[in-house]
Amino acid sequence: MRHSKRGAAAAALAASALVLAACSGGGDGEDVTLTYATWSDDQKPAMEAIAAAFEEEHPDIDVEVQVLPWPEYWSTLQVGAAGRTAPDAFWMLADQYPAYADNGQLLDIADAVESAGVDLAAYPESVMDLYDRGDAVYGLPKDYDTNGIWFNKALFDAAGVAYPDDTWTWDDARAAAQQLTDPDAGVWGIAAPIDRQGGYYNSIYQAGGQVIGDDGQAAIDSPEAVAGIEFWTQMQADGSSPTLQQLSDTEAVQMFMDGKVAMYFSGSFWAQRLYGDEAVRATTGVAPLPMGEQRASMISGILNAGYAGTEHPEELAEFLVFASGEEAAVLQAESGAVLPAYAGTQQPWLDAMPEFDLQVFVDAVDYSVPLPIAGNAAEWTGLESEYLAPAWNGEQSAADAAAAYNAAIDEVLAE
Repeated sequence: MRHSKRGAAAAALAASALVLAACSGGGDGEDVTLTYATWSDDQKPAMEAIAAAFEEEHPDIDVEVQVLPWPEYWSTLQVGAAGRTAPDAFWMLADQYPAYADNGQLLDIADAVESAGVDLAAYPESVMDLYDRGDAVYGLPKDYDTNGIWFNKALFDAAGVAYPDDTWTWDDARAAAQQLTDPDAGVWGIAAPIDRQGGYYNSIYQAGGQVIGDDGQAAIDSPEAVAGIEFWTQMQADGSSPTLQQLSDTEAVQMFMDGKVAMYFSGSFWAQRLYGDEAVRATTGVAPLPMGEQRASMISGILNAGYAGTEHPEELAEFLVFASGEEAAVLQAESGAVLPAYAGTQQPWLDAMPEFDLQVFVDAVDYSVPLPIAGNAAEWTGLESEYLAPAWNGEQSAADAAAAYNAAIDEVLAE
């Protein structure tokens, strides 16, 4: 979703042994300790505030918030779930979710949700759809993210280019990227990495295409989907973006923060990081994604999930319901950490960063599309760079690259 998903096995095993050991305690009259694994240092204060609020209501339960670096998080979780050393609670993403849900590794909290009177309609329907498993409830969303244009107002002003707004089309975005590019100053108009969530998935759906068709098979080779991919490969061909190699050496968001790119199409989850840098905050604007044949923005969200093998299923279920509930959502929002999923709790997030027009991300829910997942999504999304990089690098047409990737996706789906 936001980072590389490869972690060294040795590091994962070490982290599993040191950090994600099974919880202790739990006899009658004894305190219970629950571990809660996350991957974001930026969000750690908010998660600790949520843990403290839960502990205040449940004095016999301690919640230990643990942060693992992203390169190790998923490998560590996989090892822990297989070896019965997984944390009790942890964050789950939509493309990883099917493997854990289908292998019986997630705790079903449906009874706790019903007992607590949780209204599932309080969460965005498009996010709930990502995690739908019939009568089973394997967690609740803690947040959601949609996409917009992060742009550098100072670079726009210097180039005499009007700021993006809700009238922008693809042509407007491409023309602005060309005007904003200044090779002598080492400035590019846009960052165009191979980014499915913030980038080409959005333009595929804006063009009227799909990544996974209604029949459950890959559809990324359709004319509409190819047009969505070409929106990005054209930016690369124009020289309006750093190359893939340059974007590999320095992540796109950092190049934006360094004033090296004028526009970065990405998610609401960057708000806290951008806002935390005073210089960046002073020059950053936000606008809706440009429109193709229609408006579209990917939507996803982090699920607070639990390990089926926990020693404390009842206490864990209580915590998971609380951690995605209204009180926890407000704590997240007030910290500026993320856009909370619980209905009616978004305003404190908007108020936490008033210099940014973050309403753009809330409004995008109305035209949002659930992040495409099917089968072993983590496996086939992991192939995107292998198949799409030749198109981004100008070595292959977008149509040919999409056709090859489409076949690779279908091969994974058939397994």
